[in-house]
Amino acid sequence: MADGTLPVHPPRPRRRPWAAWRRWRRTRPFWGGLAAVVAGAEICAIPLAPLKIMLEQGVAGIPSVLMGLVMIIMGLTAWFAPQYRALAGILTVLVATAALVMSNLGGFLFGTVVGNVGGAMIFAWQPLTAGRPPEAEDATAIAAAGTSAGTGTSAGTASGTGAGTRTGPADAPAPDHRPEPPGYPAGP
Repeated sequence: MADGTLPVHPPRPRRRPWAAWRRWRRTRPFWGGLAAVVAGAEICAIPLAPLKIMLEQGVAGIPSVLMGLVMIIMGLTAWFAPQYRALAGILTVLVATAALVMSNLGGFLFGTVVGNVGGAMIFAWQPLTAGRPPEAEDATAIAAAGTSAGTGTSAGTASGTGAGTRTGPADAPAPDHRPEPPGYPAGP
């Protein structure tokens, strides 16, 4: 630095925005939340439409907007606070079902159906365990299935038991030697 040169730093690895987006999306009930937001926006927008599109105007307008806002908030809750996914999923299903009666057939049935599906997806979502990523688990399972295919038999051992003799416990069922159909994972 005293000689007038600038320090050379190694180039920082470029962050990949799609990888970060994918990682964020996989750590929360993204698709269920998106369905809840879309259904809530649709239920909320129908009462604000022109009278020619509306089935009935009047008192149904206020609950429709409120139910749509609740569904949007529950979808956003699923995204930004996934620990509350059970509550968000149940409330989304309840509000979407109530919208069927209280809000122009639940946004012409679209809002109710999409809201129920989204609420169910939010409720059913489970975070990944802290273990290995699913790709590693799949590869491990495939490798284990491939190597364990011949572990139940011995092709002739030093003890003289002969080829094809089972080495497992006496009460264990015999291994199934039928070939698997193509495209199916190997059995246990």
